Amino acid sequence: MTGTAGRWSTGTGRTGLIKGIVCVALGLILFFLPVPAGVDPRGMHMLGIFIGTILALILQPLPTSAVAIIGLALAMATGSMSTKEAFSGLGSGSVWLIVAAYFIAQGFVKTGLGRRIAIWFLSKLGGSSLGTAYGLAVTDLILSPAMPSNTARLGGVLFPIITSIGKLQDSTPEGGDASRKRIGAYLCATANNVNAVTSAMFLTAMAGGPICMGLAAEQGITLDWVTWALGGIVPGLVALALLPRVVHAIFPPTLKDTPEARQNAIQEQRSMGRMSVQERIMGMTFLAMLVLWCLGSTLDMAAVTVAFLGVSILLVTHVIDWKDMAANKSAWQTLIFFGILIGMASQLNTLGVISWIGGFLAGGIEGMSWPVVLVLLTIFYFVLHYLFASELSQISALYTLFLTVAIAAGVPSLLAALMLGAASALMGAMTHYASGPAALIFGAGYLTTPEYFRIGAVCGVVMLATWLTVGLGWWHIIGLW
Repeated sequence: MTGTAGRWSTGTGRTGLIKGIVCVALGLILFFLPVPAGVDPRGMHMLGIFIGTILALILQPLPTSAVAIIGLALAMATGSMSTKEAFSGLGSGSVWLIVAAYFIAQGFVKTGLGRRIAIWFLSKLGGSSLGTAYGLAVTDLILSPAMPSNTARLGGVLFPIITSIGKLQDSTPEGGDASRKRIGAYLCATANNVNAVTSAMFLTAMAGGPICMGLAAEQGITLDWVTWALGGIVPGLVALALLPRVVHAIFPPTLKDTPEARQNAIQEQRSMGRMSVQERIMGMTFLAMLVLWCLGSTLDMAAVTVAFLGVSILLVTHVIDWKDMAANKSAWQTLIFFGILIGMASQLNTLGVISWIGGFLAGGIEGMSWPVVLVLLTIFYFVLHYLFASELSQISALYTLFLTVAIAAGVPSLLAALMLGAASALMGAMTHYASGPAALIFGAGYLTTPEYFRIGAVCGVVMLATWLTVGLGWWHIIGLW
């Protein structure tokens, strides 16, 4: 569960110094750029610090959390962020939902329930790593319409299964590169990108969907559940069929065909015996959380509330204890780096930097045909997520802006609203700070930063291309344009 030392280790000596100088140099260039009209005087300072921090997260002259803390300190020292603004991201419910997901996964592993589930999966689909990945993808797809938190879905349901399968197959971050790459890293990379696809298929598959619906309604566009689901089902199924194979091709597990694993799993399943009391408590707690997550909107109960209620039950029943939680380095490291980035990205919007970028974009597409405009706006909206640390922050900052620009350029309003809504979910897997699920997978230690960016870029191209080709074609067939 915890990240390895290798996961957080970085270049030292001359290499580390060169990386640090590059990050600082780029940050300083942006820091001292003239302030555009409509942007707060602190805006370019914040942009320079943020971009320098993001580059440092990629090059890693220092460990991830250390880079985030330094960026935060510079933002406060230069007056780009007040103390309250600097720490606002650490109070985000999305961040704490990730932390809770780590603790829930600990319960699955500690009780042995995760191992039991993993053995079941392997007994059905364990003949190959690809089959296991498709099994997890189907599970995500089935749960996605009823779970409006993609972090809860991946972190609370699938992640414990993945870690348990990894342990069963001797594939863990603690074992080094050879171990993590056996199957665990592949399953993590695939699950992360599959989660982005399922989040784009249904209005209720992530928290950002209803927000997109509300923002579209403000523009007089009716974007309901049926329309979103009907529009997303075909491109979504195509993407789900492609992604496990795409990741398998560009980031193959060393453990590919495992016919003996399936037979061994069947035998072990027979010898495991009945579930222990702790396993039953873990299972019932999980099922209760799943029900509450599905009914969250009806009960007006946030996903993070449900998660911590579950963690509380696990603590009271001694399924996990505080020592387990305190020792979970991945949870606390993720809290630091992701919480800080959310606050910094939010500040860019507050200072007018994001609106300035949007205005610059509007002038660049003038006179183009609407299909070209839709494609360019969707791609740019997607790429801009490199500047954001959550889907919700970008939706709040840019969705309405891009929607109005698209409509003004002649794009059919429903088409624009639906495509930007889908892109708002698909972008959640492109970087290790792109969303709650992405940060959770990164913190687990199975993937390095360069691997994350490479896989995210390739899968991002596949997902966008699917929605812009298969999606648009399907939407024409069903009469959306």
